[in-house]
Amino acid sequence: MSFKTYYPELIRALPEYEGRFEARKLEAKDCDVLFASYPAGTKIESHTHPTENIGVITKGALLLTMDGNTQLFATGDWYHVPAGKEHAAEFTTDTAEIEFWFTLKADGQDFD
Repeated sequence: MSFKTYYPELIRALPEYEGRFEARKLEAKDCDVLFASYPAGTKIESHTHPTENIGVITKGALLLTMDGNTQLFATGDWYHVPAGKEHAAEFTTDTAEIEFWFTLKADGQDFD
């Protein structure tokens, strides 16, 4: 799947995300919104990040591994990765998703 053929022109014109996958970033207060695409066969190694991440699969599927358990998220499914949680991802088919990366509030309050 090509990023350029899946997302509309206005999304493609957003600033590029500089990371392990192709995405465009829409900045919002205390949250970055990423429109991402992953070609079939993409694997993202185990990692953590300081943001609270929520995403929705808009095409394809995500295999998300946390705490030694792998869960399948298909088109229309929402997932959640807590801040600081070690996780890995795999995409066996061309996949697109919208990701919301929330910055934790200064008082340490989370979003659960």
